Amino acid sequence: MRYRKYDGSAHRDYPARRLGDDAHGTWLGVDTGTPSIYHGLPSVEQIPFVLLIPRRAWWTAMFNPPPRTSEVYCDITTPARWEDDHDVHLVDLDLDVVRRRHTGEVELRDEDEFAAHRSSFGYPEDLVAHARSAAAWLRDALHRGAQPFATTYREFLAQVDGRPDA
Repeated sequence: MRYRKYDGSAHRDYPARRLGDDAHGTWLGVDTGTPSIYHGLPSVEQIPFVLLIPRRAWWTAMFNPPPRTSEVYCDITTPARWEDDHDVHLVDLDLDVVRRRHTGEVELRDEDEFAAHRSSFGYPEDLVAHARSAAAWLRDALHRGAQPFATTYREFLAQVDGRPDA
């Protein structure tokens, strides 16, 4: 996984293993102990997670087991570009949509960062429209408990977490 910001700067990089493909997209697993890079700094994943890369959509979704307080964490991104069916390249567009585990609250995050980067990076209007549309769609889908955000992800999360009820 290779996430960049719109100006080309590094955002996140980490290896992931392909768990499967279905109507929702490609499911990738990241195990505890996986080395990663966040904002140019080395890191190690402390909690496993599953990442869904939907086809031709302006978002990705990370599904987390407890004790993470975010059950579902969606990044608004450009559509994924696959290289050699191996590397996934995305541009992170700042906005995030999160569903909290214990309360079910759905929140839109980082609107201030989106506004700042819209100005400093010069986001084109069509990119802004796609990002806002994706965020609105995700907020609704997470509120309604639509698939894959209701239960579909659990079979994939069990492959990295080992708990069927994660």
